[in-house]
Formats: sequence, C-alpha cells, structure tokens
Amino acid sequence: MTKQPITHHFLTARERPSDLVAIRFRRHKSWLDLSWQEYFRRSEAAAVELDALGVEPGDRVAILANTRWEWAALDFAILGMGAVTVPVYQSSRPEEIEYVLNHCGARVLVAEDQAQLRKWEAIAKRCKTVEKVIVIQPAEDFKPTASLLAWDDFLSQGATKAASRPEFFMQRLRAAKLEDLATLVYTSGTTGEPKGVRLTHRQILAEVEAIGQAFPISTQDSTLSFLPYAHVMGRVELWLHTYIGFTLNIAESTDRLRQNLRDTKPTAIIGVPRIFEKIFAGIMTEIQGNPLRRGVFHWLEGGGLRWAKRALLNRLLFGKLREGLGGKLRFAVSGGAPLEPKIAEFFNDAGILVLEGYGLTETTAAITSNTPTAFRFGSVGRPLSHVEIKLADDGEILVKGDVVTPGYYKDSGDGDKSFNGGYFHTGDIGEWTSDGFLRITDRKKDLIKTSGGKYVAPQKLEGLLKLDPLISNALIHGDRKKYVVALLTLDEVAARNMARHNGWVFRDYKSLTQSPQMREYVRKIVAQANTQLASFETIKSFAILPNDFTIEGGELTPSLKVKRRVADERYRDVIESLY
Repeated sequence: MTKQPITHHFLTARERPSDLVAIRFRRHKSWLDLSWQEYFRRSEAAAVELDALGVEPGDRVAILANTRWEWAALDFAILGMGAVTVPVYQSSRPEEIEYVLNHCGARVLVAEDQAQLRKWEAIAKRCKTVEKVIVIQPAEDFKPTASLLAWDDFLSQGATKAASRPEFFMQRLRAAKLEDLATLVYTSGTTGEPKGVRLTHRQILAEVEAIGQAFPISTQDSTLSFLPYAHVMGRVELWLHTYIGFTLNIAESTDRLRQNLRDTKPTAIIGVPRIFEKIFAGIMTEIQGNPLRRGVFHWLEGGGLRWAKRALLNRLLFGKLREGLGGKLRFAVSGGAPLEPKIAEFFNDAGILVLEGYGLTETTAAITSNTPTAFRFGSVGRPLSHVEIKLADDGEILVKGDVVTPGYYKDSGDGDKSFNGGYFHTGDIGEWTSDGFLRITDRKKDLIKTSGGKYVAPQKLEGLLKLDPLISNALIHGDRKKYVVALLTLDEVAARNMARHNGWVFRDYKSLTQSPQMREYVRKIVAQANTQLASFETIKSFAILPNDFTIEGGELTPSLKVKRRVADERYRDVIESLY
C-alpha cells in the first residue's frame, strides 16, 4: 500500500460516518460535537481564507494558543495549503515569541486572545516578517484592521469563498508529498536556546503508523486532549486522531482536568509525568489525612493476603480514583520525562495501566513504548516499528528511522554532532533489560561527576524525593563538588494541610516553608530517599525554596520540566550556601 501524507488521511476522514464525533469541546457550559464533515468544512474555510491572505506553499504560519479545536482545524488548513505550522507555547514570554517568529520568518500569526495579543503588541515592531495577525477570541472592544483580523470574520469569509471553490482545498490536500516540510517544532530549551526541529510528512506518517500498530485503538475510542499542541506529544495525539478516527475531547484547561475527565469519560489519555505525579500526590495527601485509609494502605504495603487488601482499597480509594478519571479509562500513556516506577505500580494496583514511552521532539515523539500487552514498570518499553535503536559505548541511545528529523531549521552546524554515523544521538543514557525493554538512566549532559570521580544521575534522586506528596520539585547539584545537595520546592496545598493537621503556627506560606518544623519534616523525607542510594549519591544538604517553580516564573517548561539553567542561575547563591 502506498504511504500517504497525513493530509490525505484528513481528506478521507470526511467520509467517516456522520454519527462519529471527531472533536468534542466545551462552550458556554455545554459540550459541543463536531462530526468529521463539520471539522473538515471549518478547516477548509480557514485554508481558503489563508490563500486569500496570500499564504503560499512553504510559508510559515505561527499559532500562539492553548489546546482548542480551532488549533486543530488551523493545523490541517496550513498543512493543506502546503505551508508550515509553527506552534508557540501560550505560556511563552514576549521575548521567547519574538525569537521563534524571527527565527522561522513567520508571515502570519494566530493569537488566542487579548492576553496573547498584548504580547504580540510588545514585540510587533521587531518582527518584520509578520504581515497578518488573527485573534481567535478577541476582546469585546476589538477593532479589526487590514492586518489585524478576528477569527469569526476570518472563518466566515473563508466559508463564503469555499462555497464557490469546492475543489480547491481537496486538491491542495492531495498535492502534499511525504518529503514536504509540515511543521517546525521548537524545543523547550531546558538547557539552551530553542531549536526549530524540522518534521516532514514522512516523519508524521511513520510515527502515527507505529503507534497505531502498537496500541489497540479504534474509532470507538476517545481521548481527553490537554497537552499543548506546541509540545510534540500533543501534536502527535492530534495527528493520530485523524489517522485512526477516535474522538478528540478538548480539555478546557489543566485546572479543569478533573471535571473534564468525569464529563468526557475517555478510554485513553496521553500525558506527562507531572500530571500523574500530581494525581498520586493528591491521593497520598488524602490517605495521610484519613486514619482509616492510612492504616489500610500501610497494611497493603506489608504483603500477605493481597487479594483481601486490594478489595478493601478498592472500596475505600481505588474505585473513587477510577471514577474520577472518567470510569472508562483503558490505559494512559506517559512521556516527556521519567515516570517513577512506584507511581506506575500504584496506578496499576488501582486498575489503571500507565504506560511509559520515550522519545524526543527530534524523533517525532515516541520511539519506544510500553503497551497494554507488553510492559515493564521502570522501563520505557520496546522499540516501535520504523526505528532502529542501539547504545553507544558510553550508553548513549542512538536512533535511526523515518521518525527522525532531517535536521534543525537554520542549523549553524552544531546540530550536525547529533547525527554522526547516520544515527541521531539523543543525549540520553540507557540500558537494555534481558527481555528487550529499554531503561533510561539519565541525560548524558545532566550527569553529575563529583570531585571524587563518581557519576551521579540526578533524575534518579529527584524522582525518589518527589514520591512524597509534599515535594513538588527537586533539583540535584554536585558537579565537581565533594557531595550532592538538593534544592526543593513544596506543594503549597500539601504543606498547608500538613501544618494545620499538626497544629503548626505560621504567618504565611513563605514563613511556613522556612519553619523549623517543616525543615525537620523534609529532613526525614531526604533521609528516607538516602536509604535507597549508594553513599556517594546521598544528599548531604538541602534548601527549601519559599516558592514553587512555575511556567510563568520561567523555571518550568510548558511540559512541566525544570529549566536547569534558569534555576541554577536564579538560585546560585542558595546552592553555594549549601557547600
């Protein structure tokens, strides 16, 4: 069978039965459904109007918006035009948006709302290539101009034009070729400037084919889509939904995730570890605050009569957890960062299979994954089809296959080091299990070498610390130092609940984090983690920061990974004080 670009699959998707829901989203307190035919017509209208604005094949169109149905329709409109979609995280600061727009040379910017429009206005004079700006949710006093357009008007005008050009969009969709550049996905920049990863239709198709073969999903399934589409995992979910035909439920926001899960009852979800960590931490906090549940839970951990204990926990806790996730979840997929095995095992005890996968932006997301029929907790699964993986002498994971990017946009030459010998060098260190599962031990460039010559994998230590619901983020240090130290941030809700439960008196949250009682409690958490570490790995000192890391503060990426370089610079004095 001839392989076809994802645009061809979008074209044939409109032939699916009209009773199949393509996209479900919430507006004005109600959930609304779009059939595949309605979804196609909206994308067609956007494509025709982009053509009217002068967008040509190869032009870059940037989308600065949260996850929403308009994003999805725009993506296929842009790809159908032969143009290039450039996602920009909605949490990006103006200077970050300016960098991406100028680096890619975007001609059109689609901004979500007034907040994003204000960011654009702050940088507009320095972004010379942008000719048109479209606002999806403009303010009530919005005044359109020749270069500033409202989404509803844009889509309405496109729909009118499309009525007289019924074959235009279909012809454009068919014209796409596998080697055509489809998108530039900018890396989150945890350790340096973002790079524009080039992904063609070949990479997209290889990825969705591989996932479709590995997972039992069909048109009868549904997901709750909440990852940003600027994140390659979120984007793959969008493309996979078109390829397979399952329903894409669009979450309102991560703050509304719990309610949205109950409303939409998805059969599968795709997330990052921090989402599952937060659910786990919330449950642990609830257990600690309820003597009966705490007693039963610790009894379960003791072993023996497991079936009876499981039945009790089902009644007291796990049934409620499953219902809270919608009640129909068959499995969840976690990627983007390591997932602590204990968390995966906990969810499995609750009857919810959380399957960890592994990949990068440069590999169009997953290259390995655990699946419902083959999984090992603590591993990232076996290689998916279309990829060849080997380990270098130092354990670095090397990958070759159609999912691998052809390179970085406007590469200065540094990227060439990542493609030596025909393999992409991931920068991650791994090892194989005896039965062919891959384990990630750490990031090559994140490995700490103490002054005693011992190598320490910080992610292992950080994962152990975050198993306690009180610890929201951990950052390990010790490179070229005599010993290892940790910067810790606390979950504010868990910290306040703990203080009230123990009768601690505190003035405000900042004073609570620095109180002797809190420091002693955290010392015990660190001591417990140290019992599972070799002597050279143990954390000898720690500092509790008076505030959590946030996306808005610049310490976290939109996928909730710590930006080590930013945090290191911001808290340099605190780190040095620990030595």
